[in-house]
Amino acid sequence: MTATLTIVDPGPLALVQDHGRHGYAALGVGRSGAADPPAMRLANRLVGNPVGAAVLEATLGGLRLVADAPTWIAVTGAPAPLRVGGRAYWTGEPVAVPPGAEVALGRPARGLRSYLAVRGGIDVPAVLGSRSTDLLSGLGPPRLREGTLLPVGVAGAPWYPVDAPAAGGPPSDGDVELPVVLGPRDDWFEPEALEVLLTSRFEVTADSDRIGLRIAGPTLARRVTDELASEGTVRGAIQVPPGGRPTIFGPDHPVTGGYPVIAVVPSTAVHLTAQLRPGQGIRFREAGRASDNRVRH
Repeated sequence: MTATLTIVDPGPLALVQDHGRHGYAALGVGRSGAADPPAMRLANRLVGNPVGAAVLEATLGGLRLVADAPTWIAVTGAPAPLRVGGRAYWTGEPVAVPPGAEVALGRPARGLRSYLAVRGGIDVPAVLGSRSTDLLSGLGPPRLREGTLLPVGVAGAPWYPVDAPAAGGPPSDGDVELPVVLGPRDDWFEPEALEVLLTSRFEVTADSDRIGLRIAGPTLARRVTDELASEGTVRGAIQVPPGGRPTIFGPDHPVTGGYPVIAVVPSTAVHLTAQLRPGQGIRFREAGRASDNRVRH
């Protein structure tokens, strides 16, 4: 018997997310998907799901839900305090959930987004091959609210729970170093702007979201002030509007942009931005340079 989950309280923001929509950028549809894919994949592995199965992405905890049938869950990402039926459990390991027991996530001490996987995956209808909620386009299931019912899919291959928490430390609560590949429009900036980017401390601001991580710090002065024709963008692109305040594109970013991209956080590190809270510091480290005017990602 598969379970149905009932949302008692979504907390500040809870969404259904999976591996995202691939191959639709030419139609103006972004990829979306989990902001921290490694955390999503780990949560699914812990309950025996395919790594891209749909999970719940909870921002700053506060998520509470009830299952109407026995099931298993695992929580990864930001280590929110986890209680099932009033009993405390570790994150990073599978937990059995009796029918009717409330699953509750507290506020994580560090990090921003926690991922709750349930055995069988969240089985809401897919849109363009994905069950992800895209906050920019509105595609996918709506953000979770009190009373939302979520069907759970049928579990696949046999699975045996592990008896030890998964390895890996929690997200950092201090300054984070991000590698960047310079370009493709770094030549639109004054030479000193690149030095400022690579030697200064920037800070995450409170108006950040899944569309973009907005950061405050020194101004990045432009050398070319012409209008830039809209061009394709990727997650991790650091776009700089005329005011000189950078934005790091997130999973729900627009597929095109009209401001120059000075650098890109590569796909191997961009998941780190998913766990940054307002007030945390960022320092950028050069990890390469684009060879032409296309973003390599």
